[in-house]
Amino acid sequence: MSDIEKVESPQRRCQVGNPAPLGLFSFASTTLVLSLYNVHARHVSVPNVIVGMALFYGGLAQFLAGMWEFAAGNTFGATAFTSYGAFWLSFATLLIPDSGISAAYTADPGMEQDAIGIYLLAWMIVTFLFFIGSLRKSIGLSALFFFLTLTFMLLAIGFMMKKLNVVKAGGYVGIVTAAIAYYDGLADMLTANDLFTIPTGKHAPRRD
Repeated sequence: MSDIEKVESPQRRCQVGNPAPLGLFSFASTTLVLSLYNVHARHVSVPNVIVGMALFYGGLAQFLAGMWEFAAGNTFGATAFTSYGAFWLSFATLLIPDSGISAAYTADPGMEQDAIGIYLLAWMIVTFLFFIGSLRKSIGLSALFFFLTLTFMLLAIGFMMKKLNVVKAGGYVGIVTAAIAYYDGLADMLTANDLFTIPTGKHAPRRD
C-alpha cells in the first residue's frame, strides 16, 4: 500500500451518512402530532404533551440533522433542518410553565394569541423563502414547503383573529404537510440497494 493510500483510506471510511431522513421524519412526526391536536382529534385541545417530542425529536434530532447537513456540504438542507429544529425548541418553550412566557400574558390572554400569531407569521415568511429555494430541488420538496407555508399562514391568521375554525384548518393542512414530509423522508432513505425506491420528481441540474 502506498503512502497516499494510507492517508486517504481513513477519510474514505469516515463518511457522513444522509441525515435528511432523520430531519424529515422528526419534522413530520412532530408536525403530525401537533396538527392532530389543532384539529382536536380524540377531543384533545391542550397541546402540552407535544413538549417532550418537540424538544427531543422535532427539536434536538432535527437540529443535529442540520449540523450533519453542514458537514455534508448541503447548505439548503442544513439551513432548513437547523431552522425548524430551532422552531420546535422555541415552540416547546412557549408551553413550558416555568418559562414564564404564558404567565406574562395572564392579564390579557388575547395579547398572547396575537403574539403567537406574529410568531407564526415570521415562520411563514421563513418557510416561503425555503419554498422559493426548493423550486429547483424536487417536486416533493417544493410541495412540502408550499403546504407548510399555507399551514403557518392559516395558524397565524387563526390566532390573530381568534378564529378556532381557521386554526383547525391549519391543523388539517399540517396533517397533509406531515404526510408529504414522511414521503420525502422515505424517498431519501431508500437507495438503489433497497427493495424499491420512490420518486420525488427531482429536477435535473442546470447546465449554463
